Amino acid sequence: MNESILITGANIGLGKETARQLALKKETKKVILFCRNQAKAEAAKKDLEAQTGKKIFEIIIGDVSDANSVRKAVEKIKEPIDAVILNAGGMVGKTAAKLTPSGMNELAATNILGHVILVDELIKHDKLRKAVLYPSAEAVPGVKMLGMKPVAMKTSSVDEFAAVLDGTYFGNKFDVTQAYGYVKYVATMWMLSMARKYPELKFVVVSPGNTKGTLAPDNLPPAMKFMLKNFMMPIVFPLMGEMVHKLEVGAKRFVDGISDERYKSGVFYASKKGKLSGDMVDQSTFFAPLRNSTFQDNADKAVHRFIK
Repeated sequence: MNESILITGANIGLGKETARQLALKKETKKVILFCRNQAKAEAAKKDLEAQTGKKIFEIIIGDVSDANSVRKAVEKIKEPIDAVILNAGGMVGKTAAKLTPSGMNELAATNILGHVILVDELIKHDKLRKAVLYPSAEAVPGVKMLGMKPVAMKTSSVDEFAAVLDGTYFGNKFDVTQAYGYVKYVATMWMLSMARKYPELKFVVVSPGNTKGTLAPDNLPPAMKFMLKNFMMPIVFPLMGEMVHKLEVGAKRFVDGISDERYKSGVFYASKKGKLSGDMVDQSTFFAPLRNSTFQDNADKAVHRFIK
């Protein structure tokens, strides 16, 4: 039972809807909205209070792509929290390949850097009691029907994971739609490593699936954005079945992930093989690299190369 939950990227989309659903649970006493922008966070808080009738929302300002920003934000957390949902992230857009001060490209920094620091700092200062959830994606095991190939690294060594994080893995042609799956793979393996490192805590990885109303299409190249929003999502996906669902369904996956005992620590749950919606299953049943503890630890070491 989680009484207090922190959600990154909580002012919009999946993060905000997850906050709403959690607030409606009897046991929830506090929901911390971890956001980059004060004005947007305040607007989200006001709207959530109106929707739920609850005055349990708090705001902490921090940027998950900025290490120092996250460390300062953790200092503001005075009491231990039960669970953390590392929701912030996405495909970023045109600046995805740009290097940040950490040495990670912007895509990796936005999806991984601050989240790793957030969890490390919470554990270090004894401010995390129960669970961490990281949103991964079906892009990791791939979706053949859509031409999404599974992540296929040669060795999953520390150096190879680090190359994904700084972008050198992709050479001169940085395709954000391809790189996104690889970045999510690194983060997923880091989480699975953490599950073994801290068995007293629950580290669960969950894909929200192909969810309507998220920001993902807006971060794609213009042509792909147009196709996805105006053709694939409204027409093709519904015809294909189990390819798209409502925002509420994607957020419920997060709520269930940290709340439901069916979802175990050290497992990546997402849609069935070849699907983007429907029931969630253990992805390691058809994507074997997820079971490799050496690969998991290599991802953890690679990520921490960029954290000073």
